[in-house]
Amino acid sequence: MGSGEILLTTRDLAQRWQVNAGSLANDRSAGRGVPYVKIGGAVRYRLRDVEGFEANCRISTLDAS
Repeated sequence: MGSGEILLTTRDLAQRWQVNAGSLANDRSAGRGVPYVKIGGAVRYRLRDVEGFEANCRISTLDAS
């Protein structure tokens, strides 16, 4: 990880996505969702991983521009 890398906490990501932090914990436990790093006991999400995950979840409709 680079020194200028932006890391999000579970709370940060839950707020960004407007979901319960427990949902993110469940995803981690099930091995799905955004890749994460553990530093000591702390879970952190790299912003670039979050943005990549969001881009992959994008669904285009026929009339989308």
